[in-house]
Amino acid sequence: MAASNDQDAALRIASGRKPFVEPLRLGERLKQIRLSNQWTLGDVSARTGLARSTLSKIENDQISPTFSAVQKLITGLGIDLPQLLTPAKSRSHSRGRRDLTPSGDGKQHPTPTYEHELLSWQLAQKRMVPFKTIVRARRFDEFQEWVRHAGEEFLMVLEGEILIYTEFYEPLAMATGDSLYFDSDMGHALVSTSDSDAVVLSVCTPGEGD
Repeated sequence: MAASNDQDAALRIASGRKPFVEPLRLGERLKQIRLSNQWTLGDVSARTGLARSTLSKIENDQISPTFSAVQKLITGLGIDLPQLLTPAKSRSHSRGRRDLTPSGDGKQHPTPTYEHELLSWQLAQKRMVPFKTIVRARRFDEFQEWVRHAGEEFLMVLEGEILIYTEFYEPLAMATGDSLYFDSDMGHALVSTSDSDAVVLSVCTPGEGD
């Protein structure tokens, strides 16, 4: 059995495949938790009852903590076991962008069936494309073809009621406050079913090259 396990490991290395279980970087995770709370090794030692030298060795992967030591860590640091065992992730740096669109100041883009108002339209390289739409259409046959675009879309009805037609499903009635998440490369179309034009908020992921 041991020889078989060794052969499996060798095959994984030879093929470039990663092991099924990623190595547990408990020491790195402990150090991340300590630094994020601005604790010294002495602070952690006082909280957990573990010697500073022991904590230093754990953080530097010189020793593996015993079950008793792990219990002291999660109790003393006020965390649960999954927090300690979750692999450390590099901290992403925010660019700190923000873009205000005052009411009515979006970029207007009218069509025969919709009246779109693009929001945050001056912000380049967005990961989302938000827009508000007044749904003028009242019948599905007002559309010459399906609306479709790459990515995914989140839609919420702000005012009125709509019927959303989608390529692979029966028409779906939605009222104010209802929301829907769908693949936007699937053909879709909205029509208002209330007395006045419905208003919806949509957020799309941009397609490739946008």
